[in-house]
Amino acid sequence: MARNRAPETSKAPGADVDWDRAAAGFDDEPDHGLRDPDVREAWAARLGEWLPARPGDLLDLGCGTGSLSLLAAERGHRVTGVDLAPAMLARARAKLAGHDAVFLVGDAASPPVGEQLFDTVLVRHVLWALPDPGRALRHWRQLLRPGGRLVLVEGVWGTAGPVGIPAERLTALLAPLAGDIRVERLSEDARLWGKEVDDERYAVVAVP
Repeated sequence: MARNRAPETSKAPGADVDWDRAAAGFDDEPDHGLRDPDVREAWAARLGEWLPARPGDLLDLGCGTGSLSLLAAERGHRVTGVDLAPAMLARARAKLAGHDAVFLVGDAASPPVGEQLFDTVLVRHVLWALPDPGRALRHWRQLLRPGGRLVLVEGVWGTAGPVGIPAERLTALLAPLAGDIRVERLSEDARLWGKEVDDERYAVVAVP
């Protein structure tokens, strides 16, 4: 799986979704396309807090159409984006034309980056959909340089049949992998989503 969005229903992760077809309208969601200046500014400010101050190599897993990749590149980071959907990546490449960025078709759980290491692994709304989140986290940890960090944006969505990964579960999975784990609650910041939300949304910054 490789997806950079919150689910709209309580179906099983990724069920019945053609992500290549969904690419055409993916950026219509305020927190996907970041077309609203206020939403874009809100995400840019958060990334400014989560990412290293010094530009480095950043791996954006489940990058979708590259909106967060673009914000990172604008801060000087060298971006590698990975997604399963070629149509998503075509839009990401167009957004980041002229920036130091490369986009690869592949699975977020096992990205096709060879021996390359990164200063930051950025993952938004992907881990919840993977069959073995713990295994994915262990692999992503191995992709970090010394002093690198994981930046994970996740949540729990839906009422009748909630899907997602609670912050408590994610921090428990990270505990053996990182000595410094910071959780930031995001539900109350409507600017990030372009609307008020009442579900659980949060970010975790984890430094081994």
